[in-house]
Amino acid sequence: MKKYISILLVAVFFSSCESELELTSPSELTAAGFWDTENGARAAHTGLYANLRGSYNNLFLLGEMRSDIWGGPTFETLADENLIKSDITTTTAPFGGWAGLYGNIHKVNDFLKNVPNISFTSVADKNHLMGQAYGLRALYYYTLLKTWGDVPISLEPVTNVDPSSLGKARSSQNEVMTQIKADITASLSAFGSNNSFYQNTRVYWSKAATLALKGDVYIWSGNLLGGGAADFNEAKAALQQIASLDVSLAPSSGLWGVANENNKEFIFALQYKQNEASNIYNSFTGRGTEINPKFDDKGIAMTSFVIAGSNRYGQSEKTILLLDDNKDSRKDLTFIRLYKDNLVYPTYNATKYFGNILNKFLGRVAGTERIFENDVPIYRYADVVLLLAEAKNLLNEDPSTEINDIRKRAYGIANYNANPTLAYVNGTKLDNTNAILNERYKEFIGEGKRWWDLRRAGNSFVFSNVSYLSPANEYKLLLPITSDMMGRNPLLVQTPGYTNN
Repeated sequence: MKKYISILLVAVFFSSCESELELTSPSELTAAGFWDTENGARAAHTGLYANLRGSYNNLFLLGEMRSDIWGGPTFETLADENLIKSDITTTTAPFGGWAGLYGNIHKVNDFLKNVPNISFTSVADKNHLMGQAYGLRALYYYTLLKTWGDVPISLEPVTNVDPSSLGKARSSQNEVMTQIKADITASLSAFGSNNSFYQNTRVYWSKAATLALKGDVYIWSGNLLGGGAADFNEAKAALQQIASLDVSLAPSSGLWGVANENNKEFIFALQYKQNEASNIYNSFTGRGTEINPKFDDKGIAMTSFVIAGSNRYGQSEKTILLLDDNKDSRKDLTFIRLYKDNLVYPTYNATKYFGNILNKFLGRVAGTERIFENDVPIYRYADVVLLLAEAKNLLNEDPSTEINDIRKRAYGIANYNANPTLAYVNGTKLDNTNAILNERYKEFIGEGKRWWDLRRAGNSFVFSNVSYLSPANEYKLLLPITSDMMGRNPLLVQTPGYTNN
């Protein structure tokens, strides 16, 4: 079947990588028969997830690298230092072409435009696919809004090859948020009463995923865009529904690892398989020549550790100290700490510390090779629980139950019950916010969440946690767009604050 290639046109307007001289002629843009059959629609549906998976590196960097998690010592050259330090100007603007997200949006637009006209053997399947597509588009626009603020809105497939007609101005954050909420509503409407996980797996979007996104979105809207209590109540109601949708907190021992990746805590995850796609986490490990001569913090030699990766990201000392608690299972589940000798280091020793390996997504060993095929969660139930804590706190309600649900899992019920100081007690709104942020910090390292968590809490929480940002450069909370992007679309206006940078 001839694949539709009109998707390439979006680069003319939204990307800085394609030349207007390379446009495909109109006669080549038709996908003969592609949108005529259920098989074509299902092929396009599969493509939506391949596109999302292909964008994960950017999604991760956007959601985490500007936070306080990383920036510590590495075995090799530190990557993305400009993001870690927020060293960003119009001439060094990262993520040119809107991080490629409009290319993905265009494919979703194509899907939403054409699938309603196709007859399916199962109407329930068709509706589920539509619910997934609306949810994915909302996720993309939410990411764009959080990153750049005002962004163009495009809801129709690009079919016109005239470059002069492709340019669009940036819509306001409120307009973009209105569109995100509309897509969330459309997604929930399409799912209706169908609470199932498509094909009985968590690697496709679902009603639970849309509700998780809704909670996330409405907290952001309520706290940063003036929605207030009405939005917080919407978030709370959405998040509370998820508990009945076949999800639950997994035991710490059953959360990570290839063998556990379809656990009930994962609401929506990106799927990786050997010979199909590897995830990004090889860059958080290192080479055997560096790791094998070292020892872990229990004095065990790393001689037989199988790896051939790179070490481009090191946890900051703040992160090391935050997880320096031997009763918290997240200490060992998140990182393998490496030391220069075989002594036991129950607590951090800066002099002997060599570096770390991210332990969450270490894949599996096959002979002499490590295969990085862990599924990577975008939303999991722990996220929902702590988002619910946020919504409750913003409504002046007690979030301690949700905070303690996560702590009980992290410490184990026996340790938790034996140590009353582990239980969080409701405090002031500020105290509660900091407690939630700290719990999310420890829980979601490496999952692309921390920067968004700080931003969603409010600017003051960014400034008090990220040493490279302050009220004096508040404009850097949003990213600039490249001059090349502006040159290709003269309707674009630079992000405020970056005009002379």
